[in-house]
Amino acid sequence: TDRGGGGGGYGGGGGYQDGDRGGSYNRSEDRNGGDDLESTLKGLDRANYGAYKQCMGRWEVKTAGFPVSVFIDNVQSDPFAPPSKFRVRVSQREVQYPEDWMQSKVRERAVCDYLARRVNGLISKGGLDQSSGGGGWHGSKGGDIRIDPPSQHVLERSSLVVNKEWVEARLSVSLPAQGRSIEGAKAARLICQELMEVVRVGLLGSSLDQRDVWRHIQSVEDQASARDQLGGRGLVAFVLNGAMLPRASGADDRVMKTGGVAFKSPPELEVKLDLPHRGEVKGMGVRKGVTLVVGGGFHGKSTLLEALQVGVYDHVPGDGREFVVTEETAVKVRAEDGRPVTGLDISPFISNLPQGRDTTNFSSGDASGSTSQAANIVEALEVGSSTLLVDEDTCATNFMMRDSRMAKLVQAEPITPFLHRVRALYKDRGVSTILVAGSCGDFFDVADTVIKMQEYTCQDVTGLAKQICQDMPSENLPAVVDRFPAAAAARKVEISCLQPRGKVKADRDRGILFGETEIDLTCVEQLVDASQTRFIMDCLVYLGNKQQGSLPLLTILDQLEESLSSPSLPCPLDLVSPWAGPNGAYTKPRRQEIAAAVNRLRSLMIRRN
Repeated sequence: TDRGGGGGGYGGGGGYQDGDRGGSYNRSEDRNGGDDLESTLKGLDRANYGAYKQCMGRWEVKTAGFPVSVFIDNVQSDPFAPPSKFRVRVSQREVQYPEDWMQSKVRERAVCDYLARRVNGLISKGGLDQSSGGGGWHGSKGGDIRIDPPSQHVLERSSLVVNKEWVEARLSVSLPAQGRSIEGAKAARLICQELMEVVRVGLLGSSLDQRDVWRHIQSVEDQASARDQLGGRGLVAFVLNGAMLPRASGADDRVMKTGGVAFKSPPELEVKLDLPHRGEVKGMGVRKGVTLVVGGGFHGKSTLLEALQVGVYDHVPGDGREFVVTEETAVKVRAEDGRPVTGLDISPFISNLPQGRDTTNFSSGDASGSTSQAANIVEALEVGSSTLLVDEDTCATNFMMRDSRMAKLVQAEPITPFLHRVRALYKDRGVSTILVAGSCGDFFDVADTVIKMQEYTCQDVTGLAKQICQDMPSENLPAVVDRFPAAAAARKVEISCLQPRGKVKADRDRGILFGETEIDLTCVEQLVDASQTRFIMDCLVYLGNKQQGSLPLLTILDQLEESLSSPSLPCPLDLVSPWAGPNGAYTKPRRQEIAAAVNRLRSLMIRRN
């Protein structure tokens, strides 16, 4: 299979094609001091662009005043191809990081995140991410360096790797050219001078504000600790007093600089958590069960839910949502018209379709709003999610509720509304729901907690909501609530369908071209980084090549996580790389998002026992 894609290199962008691969790094090409990278690049000046391939391999560069290993893993075939792939590595003997920075996986993730942000900032500040251009076909082009840019979330990434032996930054480099001729002196200055200065200032322990690094580590460690405490406290989420939830804009995930209102818990819902560094903190605890978030339009309901849906991830200090934490399996579910559904039992919500169509083994290439939302819930349960996050604004109305007048007029209704299932979902399956609702008071009857957002302030109105239920009884609830059905027999995925017929490419933040088909992840809202999509793309191809036969989806995900935990790889995410060398353009998604991609594959084949 021609894999193409591969995420488009360390700095993102389009996927490479066969003709664009140039050469790939061969470990036998290590340079043991006999050659000098700077003089080699200068010696290539005015040569045909393809001569850059002579530089592939490992070089020892000392122009920064200390030894830096430069790995040139891949060289672009021409100036218009996707950038070349470089790694720069410095030994721990040189960087001299304190040992306590690496005492746990959480700390290691925090340190890598800090360093990746620092390197990215230095590259940007120095203008090294700006390529030459504008001179036409024969003008100068290239000459820029990039690292996969971090988002507001502190995630496991492959762009920067730290272990007990060394620290390594993985970069994309557009090697400079004029027309199709090498600009050797410019390349030598870019790699051996300017990049080495980024390494010196960005990675050496003596150049870092170690107190700032430690604050970063402590923040991430405290967030992870808060999330770990939720289950034992009977909570599914926690929102710190003083958290700033509003974002700068729909296109800017940073905190709103002015005009935002700090979050304050209602006294009735306030809980305390004891964190390892910050000590005791107070905020709103969202309890297990059914929590309803109500309020007028534009009063902050969806803003709260959006903060909770990314609360499955840690955040960078200063984000405003650092201590908005949600239990790690929580999934945002919504209607998703037009998505494919394959071999899924949606009968807990939809049954008795016209013409006797089976909903215990339901497939559709163009699911409706209600069937897609039912599928999203069932798929979340299939991969072990124990909290559903639901916003009325993105739901199918006929899936959520049905009033008594409509029920009297239309009696042959195949949909069992979510209103009738949400209580049993918690009672019988232990799955909590946080639901934003602004139009249907019938949910008051099934809610354990009712939160009201008014002018961005949070109030506990559970007692008032229950009083309204007594004063104005609903006619839309069933007299007898059925148990939520037990889990259906596991679906088995035919592994061969994960082998694409053609090239693969992550063509946008939430889209994958997969051979002759496309995986549309637009509505998978907890994908927060384009590099997560790239990892999922290569992960599916890896699984298609690694496994055989048919396996339950949970088994596939369990085996993947086991392989990713292997100590044999310096960076576990390199496991799925489509080329022999490492890939610096990955960010690790959760199993929920990997499963979402599998379930949206239009060529998915399912076998049931």
